[in-house]
Formats: sequence, C-alpha cells, structure tokens
Amino acid sequence: METKVIWLFVFVILYWAYCISMGIKGARSARTASDYFIAGRRLSMWVFILAATATSFSGWTFMGHPGLIYRDGFQYAYASFYAITIPFTGVMFLKRQWMIGKRYGYVTPGEMLSAYFRGDAIRILTVIVALLFSIPYLGLQLGASGYLFNVLTDDLVSQDFGMWLLSIVVLVYVASGGLRAVAYVDTVQCVMLAAGIVIIGFIAYSYTGGFGGLNESLALLGQNPELGRWGATPDGHNAYLAIPGVIQFTAGLGVETPTGGLWTGIMVLTYMFALMGIQSAPAFTMWAFGNTDPRPFAPQQVWASSFAIGFILFFFTAAQGMGAHFLGANPAVNEAGLTDATILPADIAQNPDSIVPNYINLIADAAPWLMGILAVCALAAMQSTGAAYMSTAGSMLTRDLYKRYLKPGAGHAEQKLLGRMGVAFIVIAALLVATFSRDALVLLGGLAVAFGFQMWPSLASVCWFPWITRQGATLGLAAGLLAVIFTESFGINIAGVFGIELPWGRWPWTIHSAGWGIIFNVGVLLIVSAVTQNQNEYKHRMEYHNFLHEHAGLSDEKRKFIPLAWIVTLAWLFFGIGPGAVIGNTIFGVPSDASTWTFGIPSIWAWQILFWLLGVGMMWFLAYFMEMSKVPRKEVEVLVEDIGDIVQQPTQGAGR
Repeated sequence: METKVIWLFVFVILYWAYCISMGIKGARSARTASDYFIAGRRLSMWVFILAATATSFSGWTFMGHPGLIYRDGFQYAYASFYAITIPFTGVMFLKRQWMIGKRYGYVTPGEMLSAYFRGDAIRILTVIVALLFSIPYLGLQLGASGYLFNVLTDDLVSQDFGMWLLSIVVLVYVASGGLRAVAYVDTVQCVMLAAGIVIIGFIAYSYTGGFGGLNESLALLGQNPELGRWGATPDGHNAYLAIPGVIQFTAGLGVETPTGGLWTGIMVLTYMFALMGIQSAPAFTMWAFGNTDPRPFAPQQVWASSFAIGFILFFFTAAQGMGAHFLGANPAVNEAGLTDATILPADIAQNPDSIVPNYINLIADAAPWLMGILAVCALAAMQSTGAAYMSTAGSMLTRDLYKRYLKPGAGHAEQKLLGRMGVAFIVIAALLVATFSRDALVLLGGLAVAFGFQMWPSLASVCWFPWITRQGATLGLAAGLLAVIFTESFGINIAGVFGIELPWGRWPWTIHSAGWGIIFNVGVLLIVSAVTQNQNEYKHRMEYHNFLHEHAGLSDEKRKFIPLAWIVTLAWLFFGIGPGAVIGNTIFGVPSDASTWTFGIPSIWAWQILFWLLGVGMMWFLAYFMEMSKVPRKEVEVLVEDIGDIVQQPTQGAGR
C-alpha cells in the first residue's frame, strides 16, 4: 500500500473517532426532545459561528466551486458572492425567527408557520421542501466523498464502497447525538474547510508562478478571445474574463446555447437567489431556534462568512479554478502553448469536479501526510452540510408528521427514537439514489437550493409583512415549487415522459429556476393575499408582529436610516451581482490588453474584489448598525418552553 494511502486512512480514522465521540456526548446530554432536536436552545456563541459557517459552505464550495470557475471562468466566479448572499438571508430572518421560537416554544419551522398562519397545509409543504432539499443535497455530498476517496486511493476504494462506508460514520454520530453533535463536529469542520481551501490555493499559486505569474497567464488568455469553452462574448472579449451581457432572451439550455457563456447579469443574480435558499431552507430555522441568544448571528454573517469566506473564495478558490488552465487541464490552452506546466490531466475538462483531488495528488509524493490532511479537510467539508440537513429533516418528520398527526402525545424518548429513524431514512434514501441513479441525483440536486429559496415569502410574512395571508403564502409556495421544477431538467424530463414538450428549456432567458420560482411565488402570493384578507386572521398575525416591533423595532434616531438601507442593498444587488455587473468587464481595463489593467489584474476580478469589500460593508451596516442581527432591546418572555408538550388534536390551530 502506498504511503499516501496509509496517511489518508490514519487521518480519516482520527477524524471518525472525533465524530463518533461527539455523537456519544450528544446522546448523553439529550434528555428531552428539545435537547435532541435543537440542542436544548443552548448552542454557545462560537459553536454557532463556526457550525453555521460550515453548514452554509459545504463540500460543493470545496470541490465543485473551483471546477466550475475552471469550466466557465471569471463570469462564473461571481457565484463566490454567495459568501455574502447566503448570510444576507440570515440577516433578514434569523434574529426574528429566534425571538418567535423562544417566545412560543417552536422546534421546527413547520410548527412556527402552522401556528402563525393557523393552517397545516403550509406545514406539510415545509416538510416537503425539507425532504426535497435534504435527500438530493445529501446524496450529492456523499457521492462526492466517495469519488474523492476513489481518486486519492488510485481506485483502491471504489466510489460506491467509499460513499457507503463514509456515510455510516455520519449516520452514527448524527442519529445518536442530534443537533448538538452536529454543531460540535461542524466547528472542527469549518476550520478544516477554510484551511483546506487556502492550502490548495497556495498549491495552485506555487505552480503558476504566484499571484503575478497567474495574472501574466491571464493576460495571454485575454489576447485569445476565441480560446476556451464559450469562445468570445458578444462584445468580443474572452468569455473566461467577461460576462456575456445583461440577459439573453433567446437563450435557454435545451433550446439554444447562450452566446459567450451562460452567466449573464440576470443569471448571476437569480443564481444568487438560489444560493440564498441555503439559509432560508427549513434547517436554518432550527439552527436559529437552537441558540441561547442572537449574539452569534452578526459575527457569523459579517466576519466569518462575508469577510473570511469571501476572502478565501475570491483569492484562493479563484486561483484554483483559473490556474488549472495553465497547468495542463485545458487542452485548448495546451495546444496554444500558454501553459506554465503540464502537471494536471487534460481530462479534467470532461469532469471539472476532479480538479481539487488532482491538486491534492500533486503533493502526494513530497508530503503524503499533508495530502492525508487535505483529504480529510475535503471530507469534512462535504459532511458538514449533509449532517445538518440529516438532523433537521429527521426532526421535522418526527414533529410535523408523526407527533402532529399520528401520536400527539408522544413522549420525549419516543420522539428521539423517531428522530433517529428519520435520520436513517434520509441517509438511506440519499445513498440509494446516489448509488443507482446518479443522473436522477444530479437533476434533483439542481432543485435543492432553488426549493429552499421559495421559503423566503413565508419567512418574510412571519418576520416582516403581516398582510400576507395563509392562502397567499401556501398557494404562492406551491406555485413557486412548481415553477422551479418545470424550469429545471428534472421537470422537463418528467413532462417528456407524458409526451409533453416544454418549449422553453432549462433556465429560459438565462434566468435561473430560483428566479422563475420566486416570480410565480410572489405573483400568486400578492393576488391571493389581496382577495383573502380576513380581519380576525390579521389580528392574530399582528400579535407576532407587535411582539417583534416591541422587542426588535428600531429607535426613532435610527429609523431615518431605513431608506438608506434599502438604497445600499438594492444598489449592491444591481451592480455587484446583477445587470450592472456588466460594467465590471472593462471599467478597470480591457480584457485583451493587460497594459490597461488598472490594478494589474483582469477588470472583472478587480470588480468582484471591490464589490466583495462593499458587500462586507453592507452586511455590517445591516447586521450591526441597523440592528437586524443584534440582541433584542427587551428580554424575550417565554410563554411556552416547548410547544410539543401541549397535546393538541390535528384539527386545532397549532400554537393557540
């Protein structure tokens, strides 16, 4: 057995030992259902900061993101702004959800929404969203972990065997310890995720001649506008170094390939909508409920995510993706003689996800111990998000289905047992799909985050807008989910089974399915809410909003800054990740002429770094100055410790 494989298994075993020990510790401390499902509402500040960051930025960040930057260039690198847009969702909702959960004793988002709207349809839809998010998303993460082991062990461990073996460990510690075990393992996983990306970034820089050497190679790439996957943009720039415009009305994958690349300004914006779905997905509501207080929210959103992860993505992940073109991974660049070295295999072009394992393999001979550490960092990154969604989805199956409809009087021990069974069900379902139908898994995975984003209007109702009615939120959510399905390959294929040919293809007009979903979601919500207003229901919803206003409302001296907050946020969305981002193609220099580059780097990269810094400033302004993530001014009075302890009939309004 090779030395690198020995080191790999040594570090994996040590990592497994830590995970299982946390599972055992969590199981011993989980005396009640609330302890198991939401860590007894006692997550500490630093545990949440690190755990929530690890959950937000998963193995896809570690493995998939560099590959897509390699495949599509800097036009896709705008996706790195999810370091800001994911926690932006948290700024909007986490503090207020925590306050409501603390006051009324909610454990799951289904309980909160059902009580707020006084209806169970939205509870069922929320569980459906949780399952449709968790199973494919977890399957993708577990499949990627098996693939990583397959590559790093030189086929000694098959992908399927590695996937099932690694999944057993995750299942053991998540099912036994609940959310507390997930949180404590995630703290270590967060550090490993960040450290691994930085180290692999340094590997990329070292082989491309450092930061300056990489930019010299990018300058040569810019002089060849037709070189690359997408060729030239409509403006004649190399598509690796420019976005192809604001929108393309004739474009839709399956109908017509976009000219100069997929990532138009509108596509970037709506794709960011999809990634906002990570913290609006039901799992993050339960993360909010699990905290002792809101103190961790602002530092996690501003400093851990927006600043630290943003810095890592814009400098180190970008280097991994773009540097691969000059290290042998791009056949067209190789033929043009622009490579710095030919140390990465050219077949990466057929499988961009293999780029990170191949970077790790570069140091296998010189530092096999470091290769083992990086492999475990990648493994930890892939398990961090999956573990959280396993735990929370299992909890929702128990609380929102079993306890609500089958056995309202279920005790704490029974709920914990059913929660563990729910976790096992989700893991097995994800593994079966990943093993026997990889194509279906990829199609379903494309739906996951877009589904999560469809929770935005419902959460906005609970946290901000009392005029949204139960009927409006429920039918809007249903319409949004359907719009997502039928603007993704999954829905198009389903329609084809019934002989129906949908003419628009995937992502029509370069608008992501999350964008189409929210258009239909909000459209239906507005119309239905307008015609279903009810004074008694409105009065009930205002009980929540009066409480929020009393405890979290801004002082008169700060209310005058609300218009400024709107302007800053909308301007950043428009110019940073929206239609206005097209300005960034050339404002700091022409992509084909490095002598015009103001900062010595391509204009698009400089624009992204500038708006990353502005985005951090925006997040600080909202989270701290506008107090959207600070501790409430008044202490929250607890009315119910755990709503589940109140035995209700399924026909009654939850939480009343």
